[in-house]
Amino acid sequence: MADNYIERREAELKSGGRTVYKRNTPSLDTLLLKNRSHRAFDTSYAVAMRQLETIVSVNDKIPSGRNAQCLRFKLLDEQSGGRDFCRFLHLGGYLPELHLPAPGTEPRAFIIVCCTQQESPTADIDLGISLQSMALKAVEIGLNALIVRAFDRKEVQQALGLALEPLAVLAIGKGMDRIELVEVPEGSDLQYYRSEGTHFVPKIRLEDLLL
Repeated sequence: MADNYIERREAELKSGGRTVYKRNTPSLDTLLLKNRSHRAFDTSYAVAMRQLETIVSVNDKIPSGRNAQCLRFKLLDEQSGGRDFCRFLHLGGYLPELHLPAPGTEPRAFIIVCCTQQESPTADIDLGISLQSMALKAVEIGLNALIVRAFDRKEVQQALGLALEPLAVLAIGKGMDRIELVEVPEGSDLQYYRSEGTHFVPKIRLEDLLL
């Protein structure tokens, strides 16, 4: 298919008197900027199981090392165990004094990611691709996602009766934090911090990322 197929097809339709409606799709940069790690969620919004399934659906479209497709997913909405699942997780490691999430702001929907094979560098790469892709999909459909790996795997596996060991958890909901990125030079302190109700996340500037 030629690179300009869509443009040519639009021109053909317009020349035939047809109205062309363009889908208002957010750019990747927009999705990336909105894809922030919220640790406070609006508990009045109930994430539906169909939304979790939509988020997981990216996994049949993304790359996989040796095409092993070794990841499997357990979905929890508020009715199926998500309401109190947050007790297994440790959030805001750089801000222990805040005891995040604050009471009444806990996420209540989760995607638990497991693996059918022994953990390896290849499986970890697949895991990273999957988590980022699912987080971006969550943003695309108007939600937010928080990637969590700070939890006791065996405890979660036993609590959910999983045959596979969990590698990561994606908390899903309507984020409530006010988050800003801060451009910093290489060598700066990269710990996130909070000031006057805003969560600040240092990011190394582009010119220092290039070799």
